[in-house]
Amino acid sequence: MTSQLPTPAKPRRRTVVMAAAASAALTPLAAPLLASPAAAEGNSAASGSTAFPVFRHGVASGDPLPDGILLWTRVTPTAESTPGSGNGPDTEVTWEVAEDRAFTRTAARGSTTARADSDHTVKADVRGLRPSTAYWFRFTAGGVTSPVGRTRTTPAHEANTPGVRFGVVSCANWEAGYFAAYRHLATRGDLDAVLHLGDYIYEYQSGGYPETSNVLRAHEPRHETVSLADYRQRHAHYKTDEDLQALHAAHPVIAIWDDHEIANDAWSGGAENHTPETEGDFAVRAAAAKRAYFEWMPVRTSTEGTVYRRLRFGNLADLHLLDLRSFRSQQVGVGSGKVDDPERTITGRAQLDWLKSGLASSQARWKLVGTSVMVSPVAFGALPAHLLGPLTELLGLPQGGIAANVDQWDGYTDDRKELLEHLSSRGVKNTVFLTGDIHMAWANDVPVKAATYPFSKSAATEFVVTSVTSDNIDELLKVAPGTLSLVAATAVKAANRHVKWVDMDSHGYGVLDVTAERSQMDYYVLADKRRADSSASWSRSYRTLSGTQKVERVRQPVL
Repeated sequence: MTSQLPTPAKPRRRTVVMAAAASAALTPLAAPLLASPAAAEGNSAASGSTAFPVFRHGVASGDPLPDGILLWTRVTPTAESTPGSGNGPDTEVTWEVAEDRAFTRTAARGSTTARADSDHTVKADVRGLRPSTAYWFRFTAGGVTSPVGRTRTTPAHEANTPGVRFGVVSCANWEAGYFAAYRHLATRGDLDAVLHLGDYIYEYQSGGYPETSNVLRAHEPRHETVSLADYRQRHAHYKTDEDLQALHAAHPVIAIWDDHEIANDAWSGGAENHTPETEGDFAVRAAAAKRAYFEWMPVRTSTEGTVYRRLRFGNLADLHLLDLRSFRSQQVGVGSGKVDDPERTITGRAQLDWLKSGLASSQARWKLVGTSVMVSPVAFGALPAHLLGPLTELLGLPQGGIAANVDQWDGYTDDRKELLEHLSSRGVKNTVFLTGDIHMAWANDVPVKAATYPFSKSAATEFVVTSVTSDNIDELLKVAPGTLSLVAATAVKAANRHVKWVDMDSHGYGVLDVTAERSQMDYYVLADKRRADSSASWSRSYRTLSGTQKVERVRQPVL
């Protein structure tokens, strides 16, 4: 790859978690950005033929810096060059960055090569740009021009930054619904970036999750992804979605992985749904999944094979991004006292030290932490008698009726204790965890000692966004929305006084607005995830004021 400096100028764990919650109680901007399908097919779709090369999978940008941005696309040089095939010639690709959509004020240009060895994906790590500036970008190969994308650099590291705004999403299962949430974020012209907190793809076979009868649109490939070719095909299939393409064309995306980019409940040495006897060495599978991820995502490739990293937004916010799959110990059984074992880890020693050091040394007003699984502790009581039998049998819950999500930080309490005590003892203020994974929306204080809260201190706050499409508790238990959630949410809050709000029913996205005075999460919900044209509406807003380490409800969104 070359680049130039600019010219002038079986969802067992999720089912258990959601059942446990129930058991407690029982401007449009994107439209002009993304070219028409005809343009994306080399301006030949209208004639009924396809000329090659083509840019079938859109364009993307990510990991913004004050002076740079990472650009991405995938070129299909010939009809045989399908994703994962390894077929097709090396193809020269040029890229161009401009200060205007007409590309009359070029800011940078360069070239690279799309090779079969990288599945004909290309990245350009462009530098020398101006801070806090919107740019347009495009690629060209064989005389064919890609769709046009828009991106934005971050403020200079020490710049006095009045505000920054992120879209926040997680858990987008192709088979469970349409990506209308992405479309709504793509149409917003007020976002600095979109933060994707994991489960960008799902690895299951078609009909594995959700059940076959509930599949809205089938995965490709139809079988579970295990090999490098499989993961490449699955990523490629997702990136044929028009709403996902629109999101990437409209905003830089800052992404981390969770388990489903690899395999359900992945840990450093295996996964819940990986069977070595039939699927081979897990290390080989994980390496293939990560290689495909780095090829297909607008994320800077790590020589260590991890996504933990840090981005800065002026003097306002540092964004610490975690990798909670590569280094963790194996999950223990629900109810096991081994969750407190200090030898077990969710972060790994090096990453936890990196995070603690970065939080303590940060000069930014806000310390944002992107974590794929929930930090806040959640305790559940016994199952009501009328639910104990059927739910125990259906969901594999322990007979005693106690359930905990041992895949999140609740399963690795020593790491959490060390991190929260570090924040408290070092006087680190304004830490906000941004979380996905659990297919519910939450607004939490993060207590140092949950058992004595609110009489003990809160070390941070946490905003959890619900899923884009992945099934929530109502869908897993096949009941009408709201059947369980009202009573369940009340009981969850009663047992966990640091939990200020939980929404168990909805799908959607968040918009996080950060200023010197506060960080506010606006929660938006879809009317119907099974409709491609679903509307979205504001649901709730919560904020944490600077210096408080507590969340409070706000009666209206920022916009």
